[in-house]
Amino acid sequence: MNYNTNMERWQGRVALVTGGSSGVGMATVIALVKQGMKVATCARSMDKLAQLSLDLKAEKGSLLPIHCDLRNEAEIMKMFETIAAQWGGVDVLVNNAGLALDSWIIDGDSEPWRNMIDVNILAPCLCARESVKSMRSRDVNDGHVINLNSMSGHRVGKLHFYSVTKFATQAITDAIRWELRGIQSGIKVSEISPGLIKSNFHKIAYDSQEKADEVYRNGAPLSPDDIAEIVVYLLSTPSHVQVHDILVRHVHQIP
Repeated sequence: MNYNTNMERWQGRVALVTGGSSGVGMATVIALVKQGMKVATCARSMDKLAQLSLDLKAEKGSLLPIHCDLRNEAEIMKMFETIAAQWGGVDVLVNNAGLALDSWIIDGDSEPWRNMIDVNILAPCLCARESVKSMRSRDVNDGHVINLNSMSGHRVGKLHFYSVTKFATQAITDAIRWELRGIQSGIKVSEISPGLIKSNFHKIAYDSQEKADEVYRNGAPLSPDDIAEIVVYLLSTPSHVQVHDILVRHVHQIP
């Protein structure tokens, strides 16, 4: 697909993509920089972001790597201060970072639950709050908040507590949208709900490469680039068109 014409209005403008050191986050960073955007991205480890910054030096846009632990509100606030000082503020937020840990509710420990709540619920809310605040302070009325949900946010999957947090993503997305409509803002809010994606997601979730490989043997995964292309599509839609949710899985993935 070629969205270059409709993406021209975003050239030189600022996007924040959380969790840009791998998977969908990295693919999205690459796609937006190639479209000419200024892209800030964060991770706890800077090694991959430093290399990514070097790899993208010849592209139309630019990359600002930021160290940030999304479980820490103070670090999130510092990240937004850094973006404001460097580029003025945020025009597009892609709440991509997410954490899945294999934990049930009837016999699980609360520590992994808290980690998932911090990363999957509190951090997206804080990033959305600060992004919208940044947009409104600069009279940006065509900004866009894009939340990465999951098919697990529409039906409970094997990672039970992860599904709990992803059902919350749907509520967060709807709530932000209602709040923005209530103040007659043109800022759009969308979400993407993918099925299985080839990444390190399941290795981290199960703390096992063997279990992750089994998941992929039994299912057909999308690639991170597939989701990055959907992000570009959402940004390319006319300013009056708001896509609420895109549910997407590989054509051969069994529901």
